[in-house]
Amino acid sequence: MGSASTDPFVFYSQQSLRELTGIRARTLKELLDNLRTVNGSCIYYHTHHFLQRHQYLSPEPPNDFAYWVSESLGEDRIGERLASIDTLSFTTIRALRDKIIGTLEDEQSKRPEAFEKKSPDNEAFYFIKSVSVVFPTEHSASTLQEFLEALGKVTISSLYFHIFEARLRLEKATNDFSLWLDKSLGEKLLAEQIARLDPYTHTMEGLRTRIMSLVRKRLSAADGAKGDR
Repeated sequence: MGSASTDPFVFYSQQSLRELTGIRARTLKELLDNLRTVNGSCIYYHTHHFLQRHQYLSPEPPNDFAYWVSESLGEDRIGERLASIDTLSFTTIRALRDKIIGTLEDEQSKRPEAFEKKSPDNEAFYFIKSVSVVFPTEHSASTLQEFLEALGKVTISSLYFHIFEARLRLEKATNDFSLWLDKSLGEKLLAEQIARLDPYTHTMEGLRTRIMSLVRKRLSAADGAKGDR
């Protein structure tokens, strides 16, 4: 447990900038057509910006597409189907986009007339792109104890980057913490425990607390094992 990794974990952080695309939709058909062609950063923004901007509120976070379909078009059933998409089950933006598109195409085949209904002009859906600026922080860790200490100091933006952005936008198999714990420290069980956490049902601070609790439990178990020798 006291051994140090030769591959230290460097904590990164990020700042997200919003960029208007000039693309809008007033009907479900226009929304569907645009979803097929807009930059993946638009899909990411409209399914994740709530987590960045409202870090202390409890999710479930709203899906912008679902909200617009329900509130501006009055298509509650279609909105509910979009809202029920399990974002956590997707490891790439492409797969998430395909699921949203597939859901809408299925609804279009059943009720094509709903896809021609127009929202009021002042309630059109405007596509926004998320642009991230990523940079290293002063925090790093070579041991589990150092990881725990740094985890308590880094900003919410750093947690967000390693839990959400790295997994989806960089198309990694899991979050950065679990990858490092497994590959560099050999902490496979702890890595799996963190990977199983549903980050969409915690506030960011709640997620930090939960991960730190798991790490402390592992450190305590290791210390107890040493005492038994």
